[in-house]
Amino acid sequence: MAVLCVDPASFALPAAVQSSTQKVQPRKKSNKVSAKRRRRATPRSRRMHAAFVASTSLKPMARQLLQDRTPAAYAGVEAYARRHHQEDAGALAWLVLGYAHALDKDYAKAVDPLNRAKPRAGDLGDYISFYLGTAYSQSGRTAEAVTTLSDFEKQYPESLLLRDAHVLYGTGLLAENRSQEAITVLEKNRQPPRADLELALGRAYAAAGQPIQAAEILRNLYITMPLSAEASQADVEVKKLASTTPLPPLGLNGRRTRADLLAKGKRFSDAADEYRDLLSVASPSDRPEIQLAFAVALRRSGQDKEAKKALETLDSSALEINTQRLYNLGEIARNSGDEEGFLRYLAELRQAAPTSLWLQQALLSAGNFYLLKPDYDKAIDAYRELQQRFPNAGRASYAHWKVAWLSLRQGRAAEAKTGFEQQIGLYPASAEVPAALYWRARLAEEDKDTSMARAYYQKLSERFRNFYYGELARRRLRELKADDEPARDLPRDFPHYALLDRVPPISAGTSITTSDPPTDNLRYQKAQVLENGGLLDFAVLELQAAAREDQGNWVAAETAKLYEDAGRYDGAIQVFKRAVPNYFAVDLPTLPRPYWEALFPKPYWPDLKKFSSQNALDPYLVASLIRQESEFNPSAVSRANALGLMQLLPKVGTAVAKQEKLRHFSSAQLFTPEVNLQLGPRYFREMVDKFGAFEYALAAYNAGTNRVDDWLGQGKYRDPQEFVESIPFTETREYVQAILRNANVYRQLYGTP
Repeated sequence: MAVLCVDPASFALPAAVQSSTQKVQPRKKSNKVSAKRRRRATPRSRRMHAAFVASTSLKPMARQLLQDRTPAAYAGVEAYARRHHQEDAGALAWLVLGYAHALDKDYAKAVDPLNRAKPRAGDLGDYISFYLGTAYSQSGRTAEAVTTLSDFEKQYPESLLLRDAHVLYGTGLLAENRSQEAITVLEKNRQPPRADLELALGRAYAAAGQPIQAAEILRNLYITMPLSAEASQADVEVKKLASTTPLPPLGLNGRRTRADLLAKGKRFSDAADEYRDLLSVASPSDRPEIQLAFAVALRRSGQDKEAKKALETLDSSALEINTQRLYNLGEIARNSGDEEGFLRYLAELRQAAPTSLWLQQALLSAGNFYLLKPDYDKAIDAYRELQQRFPNAGRASYAHWKVAWLSLRQGRAAEAKTGFEQQIGLYPASAEVPAALYWRARLAEEDKDTSMARAYYQKLSERFRNFYYGELARRRLRELKADDEPARDLPRDFPHYALLDRVPPISAGTSITTSDPPTDNLRYQKAQVLENGGLLDFAVLELQAAAREDQGNWVAAETAKLYEDAGRYDGAIQVFKRAVPNYFAVDLPTLPRPYWEALFPKPYWPDLKKFSSQNALDPYLVASLIRQESEFNPSAVSRANALGLMQLLPKVGTAVAKQEKLRHFSSAQLFTPEVNLQLGPRYFREMVDKFGAFEYALAAYNAGTNRVDDWLGQGKYRDPQEFVESIPFTETREYVQAILRNANVYRQLYGTP
């Protein structure tokens, strides 16, 4: 959801919504849980509760208006506001109308409803005043904007919009030629720094006849916040100042800082332009480092030819410069498929800097290069060298795993066994341990060592409960039968394998309980009222502020409820992913049921189940696929322009719509859940029919059918699970594993669909 900002040239979330910077002083801790504290209801609290109850019927209309903003939706909310004009619920409705007009950038129309909201504003007064001031400002009524905001701090000292209001007020004062007053307001609000405020302050100093101070502020914005929209505006302002006032030139350090920050922000093409300009003024001592940065930016922006030229002409007498030069030349060769050139640069790098980070990176590139060819023996050599040279490096465990796994793919079972066991022993906390446990157990099965297989499977099932390999381990345990002894189901019956003791326990294994929210907290109540107005982002901010004021661990659950109630299941999922990042490792009873239901929701279930069944698909598998693709956001759009719940490309949607005989289909209909759920399962079914296994179909859904055809042609696989672990693209491999894992969690939660 977008909201008004203080700059008339843009329209985005105010800083309070993007990341709340307004500090709310926490209460002193007490030994009592906040859920058990009960305060006597104040008049404000009673009024807020009454407003919440009275405005409940507004919620569906407000949501519809803010989502669609059709004439009918406007008319419905306005009729509600007029019926309740003498009530706080009516003020909320007028606020929603004004806010909706602002979303449409029809600021002049926003003024009237926001003014109508003022008489019954109550504790929503800060939102009403802020957006009224914004509407005045952006419709050219500056004097009224200034008047509206002049006593904002006095009226609403605890508002989350206070700093945004100061910036808006300062901008208005500047427009009224009251530059010194603007400076006073803005200077008091400079920490933490924000681009819109710095731009307004620089302009205020310029208007006040202090060009040197103005230039200093504007240049600092240009240098230190180059990713902001205001940075280019600041540059324009400085050039204006320079036309009338002699200004010192922008120093080399400042220009270098800007270029480095552009590169850090992945604006590589812009960074390359900055570095190119710097080369013309750099001193001989600074030039090599800048030229290297220039070449790297060119390479990262896809300009390999120019990057190679810059690297080949680089003064590489310094070891660190030469090391990075060789690495980048190698990457250019690798990207172009020049294997001979890549190996030549790798050999030079190995000779020049045998312990450098850049050799580590180059060896990883070499392993990945041969993995994709595929040339597994050469990939093994590169990965092994990486792990042996840098056994404690960040990618050492990954490289070690690849050596073990590719040894198995090459048919060298004994080497694979040793490698899997070493993986567990050397890197017991690594992400590859579940796979190492599983495949070592599989090899034990093939050796008829059922005791060892059971022990490894049991460890895997217990420690990595809801991981992909955890469920596979339980399946193998159910199927496993010993030839010469009764089946043993309990870990204590197994022979002890000391290696399994190396696997660390789950860091947080205790059950989580949530406290009751502080229903008498004004911010909590305010969040409820704002939710009734469809103002979800504001409601979430108020909840977070209430949590900072209060003890207890209720905020995640309450925030997720807001998102779920608004149909924003993706928001609820993200809340709990942040709150319990290791949830896949724990058993279901460890977390409250609402946590799981928010993490694995079932929206659109009747249609999802209906169209899944029509295509002979498990509804939980389809739900898991949707969770991975869009997190149940029907408006999701990918970088590749895939649309809706199941992220269908328009051309795919059009083709499947013809098969389904949908008349007058347009790609916009892919945002309609029912249509997306009719077409998506049909498309996925085609892939299942083509490849014969869900694992292959899921890989094709993510990476494309041609790639899966290629991967299936790269030798025989024991089963689809071996294929999955062999997928060379990390993203696709983890995608397939996550969907199959999530489908199992769905089954555990909800039973038979």
